[in-house]
Amino acid sequence: MSIKSRRVLPGFGLALGYTLVYLSLLILLPLGGLILKAAELSFAQILDIALGERALAAFRVTFVSSLLAAGINAVFGLVVAWILVRYTFPGKRLVDALVDLPFALPTAVAGITLATLYAGNGWLGRYLEPLGFKIAYTPAGIVVALTFITLPFVVRTLQPVIEDIETEVEEAAASLGASRGQTFVRIIFPALFPALLTGFALAFARALGEFGSVIFIAGNLPLVSEIVPLLIISKLEQYDVLGATALAVVMLAISFLLLLAINLLQWWTANRHHNAEPLEAAAGRVSGNER
Repeated sequence: MSIKSRRVLPGFGLALGYTLVYLSLLILLPLGGLILKAAELSFAQILDIALGERALAAFRVTFVSSLLAAGINAVFGLVVAWILVRYTFPGKRLVDALVDLPFALPTAVAGITLATLYAGNGWLGRYLEPLGFKIAYTPAGIVVALTFITLPFVVRTLQPVIEDIETEVEEAAASLGASRGQTFVRIIFPALFPALLTGFALAFARALGEFGSVIFIAGNLPLVSEIVPLLIISKLEQYDVLGATALAVVMLAISFLLLLAINLLQWWTANRHHNAEPLEAAAGRVSGNER
C-alpha cells in the first residue's frame, strides 16, 4: 500500500488560486485599469499624442539612454562579475556588497548624489567640464544614472553562471595551445552569452521605468533631456490624465515588444547552448583547429 506523499506547501489548486489572486492584484488589475482608461481615446488620438514633437523626443531620450546604460553594464558588469568570482583580493567582500548598493539606496538619494558629483562645481564635474565633458543636466547624466541603477542586474545574473564554469576548462584549452583570447571568445563567452543577454534585458527593462535618480541629474529640458516618465508626471500635474495614459500605454506596448524580442533571442541562444558540445570538447577543438 503506497503512502501518499505530503507536501509542505499547499496543494496545486490552493497554490494556483493564491498565485492568480496575487498576480491579479499586483499586475493584471493595474494594467487592466490603464488599458480601460486608454480605451476612452481612439487609436488616432493615441498616435497623435505619442507622435507629438515633445513626446517623440522623450521616447528617444528614454530608450536610447536605457540601451546605452544596459550595453555599458553588459560589458563592465561582465568584468566585475568575473573578478568577483575568479579572484581573491583584499576588500573583495566590500566590493561585492557595493554592487548591491543601488538596490538599497533610494533612487532620489542616488540622483542627488550623482548630480552633486558631476555638477560644474562638484567633486568630479569641476575637473570634467573644463575638458569638455559636461555630465550633469545633460542626456549624458541620464546614462550615468541609469548605468548606476542597473549594474546589479547584470552582475548578479552572471555570477552563478561564471561559478559553474570550471577553471579546468580554461587550463585544458591553454595546455592544448589555445590563447587567452581564443579561450574566451570561443569557449567562455558562448557559455556566458544567454545569462549576459538576460542581465542586459533586466537592466534595460529597469532603466525604462527609472524616475527618481534621473530627474535630479538630467536637467529635464523638453526636447533635450526629458524622459517619458517625467513627461507623464507633467501631464498628470496639468490634469491631462488621458494624455498621460496614452503615453503610458504606448511605452508599455513598446517595452513589451522589445522584451519579447529579447526573450526570443534568449530562448534561441539557450537552445543553441543546450545542443552545443561540452566545454571540454570545445576546448580541445579550439586548440586542435589552431594546430
